[in-house]
Amino acid sequence: MRESGLPVLYDEREQHYRLPGTQFLPPFNFTADEALSLIVLCHEMGGRTQMPFLAAAQSASLKLESALPVRLREEVHATVDSIQIKMPPTNPLLGQEPVYEHLVEAVRRRRCVRIRYVAPTEEGEFCTRLSPYRLLFSRRSWYVIGRSSLHRGARTFNLGRIRDLEPLDDSFTVPRGFSVDRYLRNAWHLIPEPGPDQDVVVRFSKLVAQNVAEVTWHKSQRLEFNADGTLDFHVTVSGVKEISWWVLGYGDQAEVIRPPELRRIVAGHARRMAQLYHGRPEDETLE
Repeated sequence: MRESGLPVLYDEREQHYRLPGTQFLPPFNFTADEALSLIVLCHEMGGRTQMPFLAAAQSASLKLESALPVRLREEVHATVDSIQIKMPPTNPLLGQEPVYEHLVEAVRRRRCVRIRYVAPTEEGEFCTRLSPYRLLFSRRSWYVIGRSSLHRGARTFNLGRIRDLEPLDDSFTVPRGFSVDRYLRNAWHLIPEPGPDQDVVVRFSKLVAQNVAEVTWHKSQRLEFNADGTLDFHVTVSGVKEISWWVLGYGDQAEVIRPPELRRIVAGHARRMAQLYHGRPEDETLE
């Protein structure tokens, strides 16, 4: 177990855990279910192929397991081996652990950093002074959210695109009432667009309707099944560009009913996709 890169020490005489230079931490009396849940989560999420930078969680699960009574340890070990958590593909962020650790420290101490960043947009490479408010792991990668001096406002940065990071002595204050949810508004994922939120309706075919309905895709979603077995998926989002890629993933099994802007975006992608395969008769045999 670590906090800001510091090991947690165990004092045999006092039977307490503590951080170096800090007061003792009280002992923890876990129930069997609590211990099992923690061990499973730490072991699985801290694996090499799971969430980057959480390898310490796996060692923490081993320490917790070793502290259990022998009989309970055997039961927990057998159960852990039978439970597996498989996450979607993630960005391993190879070589970025020092960046992550500096950001954890900067967030904790409320200290600014200067980063050199390579954006995938027309911005290209730039430098900015960042006041890191929050670290966020979402779907496939770690992100830092904070105020960028260059953009004069809060921005989201992917840790995998940070090329250099310099800790600074300048302090900052997180705006009162700031939260990740408020910052993202109703973004489909991570990019809220300017302007009012938009109501979206996507009609899914009977073939995929149940699969779509089984997942909570967005906090504002509302499901409406039709008499023919199709599903009208209602959602309110802050911008339609991100959700367009989700709709496209269902191919001809999804149709945007509204708004017109999203219909145009999806239709444009569909036309360009068709052009890629147009005039290749050898592909027709694969249908």
